[in-house]
Amino acid sequence: MRVCVVGSGGREHALAVALARTADVVVTPGNPGIPGSVATPAEELDADLFVIGPEVPLVEGLADRLRARGALVFGPGGDGARLEASKAWMKDVLVAAGLATAAHRSFGAAELDAAVAYLRTLPGMYVVKTDGLAAGKGVLVTDSLTEAEDDVRAKLSGASFGDAGRRVVIEEGMTGPEVSLLCLCDGRRAVPLASAQDYKRLGDGDEGPNTGGMGAYSPVPAVDAAEAERLTERLVARTLHELQRRGIDYRGVLYAGLMLTPDGPKVLEYNVRFGDPETQVVLPRWTGDVTEMLTACASGSLNMQPTFSGDAAVTVVCASEGYPLAPRTGDRIQGLDAASARPGVEVFCAGVAAADDGALETAGGRVLNVTALGPTVAEARARAYAAVADLSWPGMQARTDVASGV
Repeated sequence: MRVCVVGSGGREHALAVALARTADVVVTPGNPGIPGSVATPAEELDADLFVIGPEVPLVEGLADRLRARGALVFGPGGDGARLEASKAWMKDVLVAAGLATAAHRSFGAAELDAAVAYLRTLPGMYVVKTDGLAAGKGVLVTDSLTEAEDDVRAKLSGASFGDAGRRVVIEEGMTGPEVSLLCLCDGRRAVPLASAQDYKRLGDGDEGPNTGGMGAYSPVPAVDAAEAERLTERLVARTLHELQRRGIDYRGVLYAGLMLTPDGPKVLEYNVRFGDPETQVVLPRWTGDVTEMLTACASGSLNMQPTFSGDAAVTVVCASEGYPLAPRTGDRIQGLDAASARPGVEVFCAGVAAADDGALETAGGRVLNVTALGPTVAEARARAYAAVADLSWPGMQARTDVASGV
């Protein structure tokens, strides 16, 4: 069976490795660190299954165009991808489905005064989100009303995120541990994968700006397989039913960002693709045939459960100097062979390019995802950080507290 993975980052590298256990895999456009990468666009390739990694091509309707020519596709159409393309629309879906989420309102560019007035009604811990796609960087969480007001002004004016920020969703802050729950959907049924938790802030102790994700671990002790099933039935399955009610045939991953509040679990957000870097800790633990299950989802016939090893997994993201605001690129990566050779370690390539001599150099903000397996989270963490210590380039940055104390 031939599978085409669409995308170019660490998530797509992890997908390619997992699918290659049972399939012939090609990745477009990929990157020089991902075997099987080709420059040929997906719509010009032949494959038995297309797996679309990033959100942007999904929002732009790539799955629809591929299905129109008769291809089997794992990934929602443009209608379902609106869950991630518009946070305001996603909130409407949650409310219609009767699901618990933060109190919120959305405001457009002409509603600055109303948006600021609403902020001032909230009790504190203010959350301001761009309505549109912002690569995981469009969320401000702050205890400062002044900072929240300034952020609303910058977003609605287009100064922060262009058109993606000209509508914002303002939410009350919530407290509690976060968990990422990735569910496979075939249009009618939702099946959970192993739980994971990611680290969105740049610095240790959750300091600094939001990023696309600086690390993750799996499983999350508070969410075992039974609890994942309960959360799926209580939240994700009801979301899928609401999409069905709206005439949306959702086939792909529905990734729920949840907060386990004192009042019970609440939905923070939905993403319409595999999480990055959650994929890099969930897929290495998946012991079954990944190709078979994604094919079943794409064909609308999911009738099996995924299985996972008892090992834990930890991923640490190594990023460029200046990430997430202005990442520096073009630096030669040292130590990749040594890190990859460590037992239980796999290094997934994200923002890399090939130098003139074929060596890899930095080409983006998040450069490498160092993943390690171990019998416990602590052992996996130790292996991951030993491999991170092998790596270097000028200005390389990585959090030192991923999975600490778990």
